[in-house]
Amino acid sequence: MAQDAHPLPAAPPPHPDLDVVEARVGFARHLQVDIVRFRQRRFDGGWSGERVFDIARRGAAAAVLLYDPERDEVVLIEQFRLAALYAGRSPWQIEAVAGLVDNGEPPETVARREALEEAGLEVKGPLVPIQSMLPACGSFDEVVWLYCGRVDASGAGGVYGLAEEHEDIRVVVKPIAEIAAMLDAGCIDSAHTLISLYWLLRHRDRLRREWRGI
Repeated sequence: MAQDAHPLPAAPPPHPDLDVVEARVGFARHLQVDIVRFRQRRFDGGWSGERVFDIARRGAAAAVLLYDPERDEVVLIEQFRLAALYAGRSPWQIEAVAGLVDNGEPPETVARREALEEAGLEVKGPLVPIQSMLPACGSFDEVVWLYCGRVDASGAGGVYGLAEEHEDIRVVVKPIAEIAAMLDAGCIDSAHTLISLYWLLRHRDRLRREWRGI
């Protein structure tokens, strides 16, 4: 999304507990950063002093956890994430397939498209909604819609991604027992991936019954 050419409105949506003094776009490129001067309603009914926050604008995204109930395997992806290195983590991050929502398209459409672009797999049947989540509500406006999708993982593998975006995405297939071990060992950092995998461990038996007809 060319946010530098078409910046998003800097003013937040109106709310009775918010008094905006000033809102302006400070920077816009891969991310847009808005500078907002505001007061907020306090729990005692009064108003806070004036505060200044920088809000990183990213918009909506969709993520889909790809699961094969027949093989009891999860299909994830691995790619280089520069920001993770700044956080003191490995830049090679294992994640669920995900992508940004463009032009108001339905998140379900994004999830199916990204499954093909990033993992080379087609989601079978309807997506199962998991939840929506805010990765960092203190500084980002991003909301991520999480889904689980049924796939055939028998031929999953390889490297995918859009050449024009310099994507280099490796498909990673893991049996469910290894997923549980990875979670216990803290091997996964990605927030949307952690939520989706813990959800799958809770709902796996139900999905296998429904998707396999047993």
